[in-house]
Amino acid sequence: MRDLAGGFGHLLAGQKWVFRHGRWLGFGLLPGLVTLVLYAGALVGLGYGADGLAAWATPFADDWGSPWLGLFRGFLTGLVFALGLFLAVITFTAVTLLIGQPFYESLSEEVDRSIDGDAPESGLPLARELWISARDSVKVLLRVALFGILLFALGFIPVIGQTVIPVIGFCVSGFFLAEELTAVALQRRRVEFKERLALLRGRRAMALGFGVPLVLLFLVPVVAVFLMPGAVAGATLMARELRGEDAEGAEGAESAGDSAGAAGVAGAAGGTPAGQPAPQAPNPYAQPYPQHPAPPQGNPYGQAPAPQANPYRQDPPAPHNPYRQ
Repeated sequence: MRDLAGGFGHLLAGQKWVFRHGRWLGFGLLPGLVTLVLYAGALVGLGYGADGLAAWATPFADDWGSPWLGLFRGFLTGLVFALGLFLAVITFTAVTLLIGQPFYESLSEEVDRSIDGDAPESGLPLARELWISARDSVKVLLRVALFGILLFALGFIPVIGQTVIPVIGFCVSGFFLAEELTAVALQRRRVEFKERLALLRGRRAMALGFGVPLVLLFLVPVVAVFLMPGAVAGATLMARELRGEDAEGAEGAESAGDSAGAAGVAGAAGGTPAGQPAPQAPNPYAQPYPQHPAPPQGNPYGQAPAPQANPYRQDPPAPHNPYRQ
């Protein structure tokens, strides 16, 4: 449960980050708007053609009577549209990231830089990064397609197909959506596709806590466009935790605190007391000869004592002056 809440917390933290940095929110909206227009047209076309596709796929039901024919093909039409929507949710992120690769990579770097002042770089040219991103997106889509076919078949099971299978579908979508979004930050760290999957499987609850709420929100296309920049920022924060980058900084601070505590214990055991400066070593350049203290200086403001008269002193008589009148 802690990882589940942690994944959702990263999603919220990413949204707060982009809203505090409005310039990056504006940049991140552009790729989402382009992808939204493309997918809106595709889903509208699927909505108009899903019933025809269901009729083409079930020719054996042409002779069924009413209401079974309408109910059966109506169910298949809804299922086809749901499958298309399921694939749209997954591929929306992949296509948006592919279109907005330069935008989202810069946004992810800025998130890293805002935390510790440094941003890892892959050192690869842009064309190479786009190729790796497209290749990994195809790998994700193949896995999603396999799960989609399996879930589509299980959807025909009564009760379970209408209750448990949709929940599993949302969990699968959330997991791979988290993989797509964290790939922006992890690819800059030269983390390969298999290693990224291993990281997310090791913290599956965190991936679901991040991805499943995002899948539910992405069902509203306009909301998906506005949440995409924050999703990339939150995925960068989650990638840092998956790689243990924030934990390394915390361990460094903790080890520094332990060193300070050990110094305090050593002082209590007989060394320097805790909180007191350590004794300094003798100065090897001290003067080899003793220094004589300077003579005391007189007080410039002191007053000399006034002489006192001697009451017992008798002055001799003055000599007689014969010329004195």
